Amino acid sequence: MAGVLARYRRSLVERTKHHLGYPYNLDFEYGALSQLQHFSINNLGDPFIESNYGVHSRQFEVGVLDWFARLWDLEKDEYWGYITNCGTEGNLHGILVGREVFPDGILYASRDSHYSVFKAARMYRMDCVKVDTLVSGEIDCADFGRKLLENKDKPAIINVNIGTTVKGAVDDLDLVIETLEKSGFKDRFYIHCDGALFGLMMPFVKQAPRVSFKKPIGSVSVSGHKFVGCPMPCGVQITRKGYKGFQKEVQKCLRNAHYLKDRLKDAGISAMLNELSSTVVFERPKDEEFVRRWQLACEGSISHVVVMPSVTVDKLDTFLNELVEKRVTWYQEGKCQSPCIAADVGQENCLCTLHKT
Repeated sequence: MAGVLARYRRSLVERTKHHLGYPYNLDFEYGALSQLQHFSINNLGDPFIESNYGVHSRQFEVGVLDWFARLWDLEKDEYWGYITNCGTEGNLHGILVGREVFPDGILYASRDSHYSVFKAARMYRMDCVKVDTLVSGEIDCADFGRKLLENKDKPAIINVNIGTTVKGAVDDLDLVIETLEKSGFKDRFYIHCDGALFGLMMPFVKQAPRVSFKKPIGSVSVSGHKFVGCPMPCGVQITRKGYKGFQKEVQKCLRNAHYLKDRLKDAGISAMLNELSSTVVFERPKDEEFVRRWQLACEGSISHVVVMPSVTVDKLDTFLNELVEKRVTWYQEGKCQSPCIAADVGQENCLCTLHKT
């Protein structure tokens, strides 16, 4: 094995000496990180939502995302993103977001766009229109305008190239936006910027046009193994926090609602949570002072907690701990039984003496 690896290393050294045709920065040194290769580091799921898996690097992933968000003029609470495996994945995700915003939208991309853009159209079964390019490789906005007018009844999803694969052409983002608005597509378009290589270089080039979320763009992706230099393919995907931000908040609410319902039942408290709801219904607390303290809405024998984005697990834990402690006093030594609320929540959710199994 040692001989095989040694030969392979010599081959890599030799081929690196003659590397010119592909946009990969080979000038890097990550020796300081070698000490971390003994761990199975995995940032499972959304980088902004903590996982039970403890061997992760989320704090660094979010730090990288914050840096890119600032680079493209977004505040922390205005974006969502993640570290991708490559530039292709960034394009696939960006175009997917566009399709989710406009399910019946048509994808427009110049003929010089990366193959992953057209791959996305096939994967998502999207109608795709190829737009002619200028000699430079830049999108021909005159042809783009004509093709928009041919499909004026459908929203537009546009891939804007910040450096094409072969010619390194940069599409004129401002002219693309102007063409959309002049063609009657105001507020009916989504722009994804494929900045695989130049997306990270342009902000540091004087007089270069700005790629900025102050303009009406939806997402930007870049490759990490190109200009930055990285020993394995990776990338960054940043999306304006619109529907995606709401989606993340909704998922958090539903997850926390399930957490509350499960904790209540574990404590022997009758509770119900409807599917697709974040309203947890449970037996009405016996103490009105407790009800007022937690500002619970009550009706008859039941009360409820509505889990909103501001309701954290820590807050739920505090509430649950207080409730469990109070119930010991309310139902001390079994002298008083907890109420039956089967009529309100169903027998399967009622944990009274009669229905508890």
